[in-house]
Amino acid sequence: MSSRDETEEARNDLRRPFIHTGSWYRMGSRQSSMMGSSQVIKDNSISVLACVLIIALGPIQFGFTCGYSSPTQAAITKDLGLSVSEYSVFGSLSNVGAMVGAIASGQIAEYIGRKGSLMIAAIPNIIGWLCISFATDTSFLYMGRLLEGFGVGIISYTVPVYIAEIAPQNMRGGLGSVNQLSVTIGIMLAYLLGLFVPWRILAVLGILPCTVLIPGLFFIPESPRWLAKMGMTDDFETSLQVLRGFETDITVEVNEIKRSVGTSTKRSSTVRFVDLKRRRYYFPLMVGIGLLVLQQLGGINGVLFYSSTIFESAGVTSSNAATFGVGAIQVVATAISTWLVDKAGRRLLLTISSVGMTISLVIVAAAFYLKEFVSHDSDMYSMLSILSVVGVVAMVVCFSLGMGPIPWLIMSEILPVNIKGLAGSIATLANWFISWLITMTANLLLAWSSGGTFTLYALVCAFTVVFVTLWVPETKGKTLEELQAMFR
Repeated sequence: MSSRDETEEARNDLRRPFIHTGSWYRMGSRQSSMMGSSQVIKDNSISVLACVLIIALGPIQFGFTCGYSSPTQAAITKDLGLSVSEYSVFGSLSNVGAMVGAIASGQIAEYIGRKGSLMIAAIPNIIGWLCISFATDTSFLYMGRLLEGFGVGIISYTVPVYIAEIAPQNMRGGLGSVNQLSVTIGIMLAYLLGLFVPWRILAVLGILPCTVLIPGLFFIPESPRWLAKMGMTDDFETSLQVLRGFETDITVEVNEIKRSVGTSTKRSSTVRFVDLKRRRYYFPLMVGIGLLVLQQLGGINGVLFYSSTIFESAGVTSSNAATFGVGAIQVVATAISTWLVDKAGRRLLLTISSVGMTISLVIVAAAFYLKEFVSHDSDMYSMLSILSVVGVVAMVVCFSLGMGPIPWLIMSEILPVNIKGLAGSIATLANWFISWLITMTANLLLAWSSGGTFTLYALVCAFTVVFVTLWVPETKGKTLEELQAMFR
């Protein structure tokens, strides 16, 4: 082999994905060809569903991180002698870490691939949980929470993008909603296990999703659209063939992806912030950021944060058990959304969700306003407390039906391939920043006026109805390439 050939081969190796898994299923293909049978190929084909189930371990980790601080507060503050403010810092540091992860997520996913970025995200998550498990003071506790947040920030962008890029158009909505479904499962597991195991053991259990995810990444193909964008044609077609099945004709889809990637590359190989002023870029970015910001401004974190107090005022004896009940309701409602999203469409579910959240929050706000004029010992006060619980549960159900899963899904669908890294980082950062803002201001607002706080959240949800009606496009039944063409 000449030195020129060796140099060219070295360059090609550098352009390979961080985790390259093309070899094992190609080996199966060659073996089956030599055997004169297609049985081995059929046995080795990887379905999209199997890929999504492996990738879903990432958002389960995401949810477990979010839910961990709720059932462990009393035990951690007692064992480590923390003040309320020190524990509040611990709880909020995951959001700070997630903002840093969000800034890096798009570029990491663009340069080393979707799977490589998930590997990068898994490692700090594991280290973070170990730091918390062995913490004897706030330094290790805070460092662990920051590391977890960094990993979660990358996961929150990469997983919905990967799922959108591998899913067939008729399954993309349902499979994309698995992201939020997995988050709610992670939250519920943290609430449930927190009822029975000590906080250090709970932190060790938090390692499990990423520990299983890392080897799982070696058994699934890289995103074919990312491979096509990077110019790895053979890997791109092999990955798509594995995802669709070895007997499926992928010619039409291959040509569509090549055409879309080719058009994007010709228009702008390197996208800068100034390019985002063009409509084909700013409009999908506006929709993506708008939905992710409104998702958090609707106050879901504030409502969940305050739910235990509302339950206590209604006479519920175990607030932790009630919190687990809310987590279980979230899982069921999100599962229903996963089933409905490819049937009813994104816009309809978003509208129903936002209207339902508005009505629910108005009910909660009215209950708090009226309680100021009623004696604490009266039956009316008890009825208003129960009404506030009903409003909170209804709000959580409505959020899970639409505003929980669908903003992430639409963000991953509508962003053009050549700005997905930059725009996705901006959208994810905006979501985490507003999440942190709502979490930090919830106590202050509730101390000012409980009824006023829920009224503000209701007004945001009412605006979300208008936003969805005027600007959010329906993405049901369209390929990613067709969606990109809509904004040109």
